[in-house]
Amino acid sequence: MQVDDSVVGEVLAVCKDSEHRMTKPSVSEIRLVTGAGVEGDAHFGDRVQHLSRVARDPNQPNLRQVHLIHAELHDELRERGFDLAPGDMGENITTRAVPLLDLPRGTRLRIGASAIVELTGLRNPCHQLDRIQSGLMKSVLDRDDEGALIRKAGVMGIVLQDGLVRPGDAISIDLPEEPAEPLAPV
Repeated sequence: MQVDDSVVGEVLAVCKDSEHRMTKPSVSEIRLVTGAGVEGDAHFGDRVQHLSRVARDPNQPNLRQVHLIHAELHDELRERGFDLAPGDMGENITTRAVPLLDLPRGTRLRIGASAIVELTGLRNPCHQLDRIQSGLMKSVLDRDDEGALIRKAGVMGIVLQDGLVRPGDAISIDLPEEPAEPLAPV
């Protein structure tokens, strides 16, 4: 694993909700628990917690323990007329200046004093986004020059090391060994 000890970005907001709702309220801090996710969040656990996935197979490992969205997406959507705040799209951590969508699978984010989150894949946006604001789902999807679908609704990860995470915390990146595998929906 390549280590980049330099600070890349920061945490803008942290959010959690003990109920399965699309939006999550901002809080002053969240506790990340190794192998389980965000303490007190509806998606906390070592087995899949997303209701649609539980219905299919409740014994799947939880590869979606932590949802991260880059604040730059909020900025882009605001320019398109959407009014979004951190947590509105269900994320646990809103980042700034971290190229989340460009990072490969297995990247480790060191957040705050001790937390480590390993990226497992892209968040696959769902129709529930349109319940927040009409047209939001379409706005978090794009196409590249070859016509391939680009999902911009953030990334998912698992917690490798416990830690408290607060707004203002620094984020640094540890890249996995080459060859890097691009993020795919999880």
